[in-house]
Amino acid sequence: MSLVLDPAAQDLLFREARTANTFTDEPVTDEQVQAIYDLVKFGPTAFNQSPLRVVLVRSAEGRERLVRHMAEGNRPKTTTAPLVAILAADNEFHEELPALLPHFPQAKDMFFSERPARESAAGLNAALQAAYFIIGVRAAGLAAGPMTGYDAAGIQKEFLDDDHTPLMVVNIGKPGEDAWFPRSPRLSFDEVVTTV
Repeated sequence: MSLVLDPAAQDLLFREARTANTFTDEPVTDEQVQAIYDLVKFGPTAFNQSPLRVVLVRSAEGRERLVRHMAEGNRPKTTTAPLVAILAADNEFHEELPALLPHFPQAKDMFFSERPARESAAGLNAALQAAYFIIGVRAAGLAAGPMTGYDAAGIQKEFLDDDHTPLMVVNIGKPGEDAWFPRSPRLSFDEVVTTV
């Protein structure tokens, strides 16, 4: 059975998509970011908890503050990407649950009254949303450069607070010259899937 999604869309979102390492200076607009969010917000999370929070870094001052926390190899591309997003998990997401889960508002206290339970749920579900976000960037015809090479404590202190845990930094823009490394291998279906 073949996929229903058009092959060109499959290529755009997955087969031809890779992590960008260089970018042009063409700006990423607020409208593009809004369109990305308006698409990816529909991706599922447990209890519709939607714990992903995004800090957009556009200004030179913000970029300077961020770059000093990036690993050395990630600094040039973060410096030159037209837009950089810090993706974080909101460990106090449960405060929004009565609005996000109106048919089961007691879930807030029933399942998420303790901080360790919230941190575990926020980390997993915000990571899901981060993946949706990357696919949304690709759907907008932009390249994403997700990275985890950074000083997490430094980024948290500089841009977030104790209730938000950084998950990744994503450079966003049109791919520049020599943007792609060669594609790395992937595991085969049989190496990943077991049927019982």
